Amino acid sequence: MSAVMIDKQTVERIYNAAQIVDVVGDFITLRKRGVNFVGLCPFHADKSPSFYVSPSKNICKCFACGEGGTAVQFIMKHEQVSYNEALKWLAKKYGIEVKERELTDEEKRQSDDRESMMILNSWTQKFFSTRLLEHQEGRTIALPYFAERGFREDIIRKFQLGYSLERRDDLYKNAIKQGFKEEFLLKTGLVYRRDDGSVSDRFHGRVIFPVHTLSGKVVAFGGRIMKKNEKLAKYVNSPESEIYHKSYELYGIYFAKQAIMKADKCYLVEGYTDVISMHQSGIENVVASSGTALTSGQIRLIRRFTNNITVLYDGDAAGIKAALRGIDMLLEEGMNVKVVLLPEGEDPDSFARSHNTFDFSLFIKENETDFIRFKTDLLLKDAAGDPIKKVRLIRDIMESVAVIPDQIVRSVYIKECSQMLDVGEQNLTDEVRKLRENNRNKSRRQPEETAIKTPPEQPAETPEIKETPDTKEVKKTNPFKRYESHLVRYIIHYGERVLFSEQPVSVAEYILNELLEDDIHFETPLYRQVADEAAEKSSENDFSASHYFLTHTNLEISKLATDMLSSKYQVSKFFKNEDATADLTTLSEEDRQKEEIKKREKENKQLIQWIIHDILLLKNAYIKHQIDDINKQIKQVAEDEDKVFELLKQRQQFDQIKCLLSKELGERIVIGLGK
Repeated sequence: MSAVMIDKQTVERIYNAAQIVDVVGDFITLRKRGVNFVGLCPFHADKSPSFYVSPSKNICKCFACGEGGTAVQFIMKHEQVSYNEALKWLAKKYGIEVKERELTDEEKRQSDDRESMMILNSWTQKFFSTRLLEHQEGRTIALPYFAERGFREDIIRKFQLGYSLERRDDLYKNAIKQGFKEEFLLKTGLVYRRDDGSVSDRFHGRVIFPVHTLSGKVVAFGGRIMKKNEKLAKYVNSPESEIYHKSYELYGIYFAKQAIMKADKCYLVEGYTDVISMHQSGIENVVASSGTALTSGQIRLIRRFTNNITVLYDGDAAGIKAALRGIDMLLEEGMNVKVVLLPEGEDPDSFARSHNTFDFSLFIKENETDFIRFKTDLLLKDAAGDPIKKVRLIRDIMESVAVIPDQIVRSVYIKECSQMLDVGEQNLTDEVRKLRENNRNKSRRQPEETAIKTPPEQPAETPEIKETPDTKEVKKTNPFKRYESHLVRYIIHYGERVLFSEQPVSVAEYILNELLEDDIHFETPLYRQVADEAAEKSSENDFSASHYFLTHTNLEISKLATDMLSSKYQVSKFFKNEDATADLTTLSEEDRQKEEIKKREKENKQLIQWIIHDILLLKNAYIKHQIDDINKQIKQVAEDEDKVFELLKQRQQFDQIKCLLSKELGERIVIGLGK
């Protein structure tokens, strides 16, 4: 398949045409407030307007949840689409023709495999659907299975269900014929290599359930076998890949998100058919964990739309036990959790098929129980007449209460459990306090969980910039980040500005050169990339650091620029505008130009002072870190006099440098205050 991208000039035209007030105004009501506009944030439950739109900077920002960015980023987040799709959305709005070009060989090598895998999966979904609806084998074997489950054709088409022929290489051969690479067929797990070296379709002889992301992209497939074969698994799922991380996906979320927001509630079930049958019965705010243990990533995906979740389980003994597993994680995320146990012998799929929307909804309403109360009732029956068991169940229940983040909610549960368990409220409070302290100690001792890359089309759940494993490690150990951030703020605001007329140097180049003199580099990878790119491009005539980084193709950098440009803390506040009220219109053109030059030179002088001040702060932090490190080494080699003496000499040198830096910083602070 030939790879294409939107032409650079077209991207620039889209960015230039897209007016942030117009774009955001299509989705929320904006009111003018000073030079900006403000409205209710569409990304969280905003009770008072906290979403600001800046026409001058052409960006938006919520000062409550942190979401925002350029018009492109807003559309990506609001419409749950990819970067290219957001560009096309805006191009259509402003009547801009989208020009795409084929990638060069070098660009193809540098392009992310994700796009190729996404295109392949999209084609595969259509291929499987065609095999189900139009191929004789699909119509005689697979369609009757779906009919037996009561699935209407409109539901089959809505969920894009399909079928993979019995022939082991049907998909493989057709995909290769269409120009798809074997590499991506293997990477997505659509095919696998057998022991004899041949390639086989993973899902052959199975009905297909595509797994969609929040934005509707197909990232994986589930396949159910048609023929009884004890040697083969009933269900087979796509393996983890660059585009599929099962801990971040929920089956049905794409079709359920609007209904979840409308109902302010999400139903959680276990399997594909549970979701589909409930949709067909008219209950659409439902998702499935697809047989896997619920993860924090999946919970946060639900929490973006609601804090209320009801877990539906089979009414047998296994279902009851399953209801107790994994719920603590929902409580820990601050969710309001209820449980519904269906009648014995029923699951959500069968119950939905035998009940209409009204009856199903009524059953849930009458039978859903708060999880803590449900768990307490259940375990009390099991511990009846056994004091030892009762002690264990009290601890078990309090462990669930202890993970709830909201103190008031914990207090309410403790009060209710005290009455139900006939145990003093203070005793339960003490137990919860002890459990929470133990949990905190455990979390301190445990190594930090390895970060899993969230697909780019899945926006971050929090307003913080999503970080790679490398930057996550730096975030944990980097003592210089706060000082580096001040310097990067100057670069994003003023990166291209020339500071000295005699020996021209840009702000970005000046900062990097000053640091390199002492062999200091930005420890934060994202900051390092920003500084390097700004220094490299600052010599270009039309380079504007703020515009360049706002429209950067790396969305982490674009988000960083948005945060630093929209922050209530502005670099421009450093400048003292004593001459702001001066009327230059009465001057001649020549005199006006002279005054503008003088004003610029004065601003540059102030800017240089503040940059040097923050560079000194960073250098001071480096020296302090070196001294602390030497002190630790001295303790470790305390019995070796030679090593201790050598380390003391090094510390003395650093102490002298620190003294000079402190003096320099002190003088600059005094100078700054004096002005």
